[in-house]
Amino acid sequence: MLAKDYEQFVAIQSETALRHLASLYPYDAYDEKERSLRGNPEEIAEDLRRELQERLAAGGVEVLEARLSHLAYAPEIASAMLQRQQAAAIIAARQKIVEGAAGMVQMALEKLQREGVLELDEERKAAMVNNLMVAVIGERGAQPVLNIGSLY
Repeated sequence: MLAKDYEQFVAIQSETALRHLASLYPYDAYDEKERSLRGNPEEIAEDLRRELQERLAAGGVEVLEARLSHLAYAPEIASAMLQRQQAAAIIAARQKIVEGAAGMVQMALEKLQREGVLELDEERKAAMVNNLMVAVIGERGAQPVLNIGSLY
């Protein structure tokens, strides 16, 4: 095999391995359990090295190390992927906010009941949960509302 043939063989196999690896992992992952190209560079580099070694072994090439040096979307999809990443980040942030707010509301209700501050029927408890969730999750400060009558 000529040197030029080796170079072409390595280039083709490298591109194929890289494309395969890129199809296996998302660019970013918002779940800590999921591996991603950007979030797990060491693990991805090792996966790439292994895959390259498998592909290049037939040509007598030994792969000692492989790294992703630059990650970018193709220009024609970069804008759409940025929007997708932003949407996923917003959803992940909202999920954390709701989880935290629900925990806070639950603690507040349990504390009020435990200390005997108030006894609420299911309808009033639902109204209080709604008000607390709005106050905790709302993007603006809570606005006081004066209730001069009864809920019934």
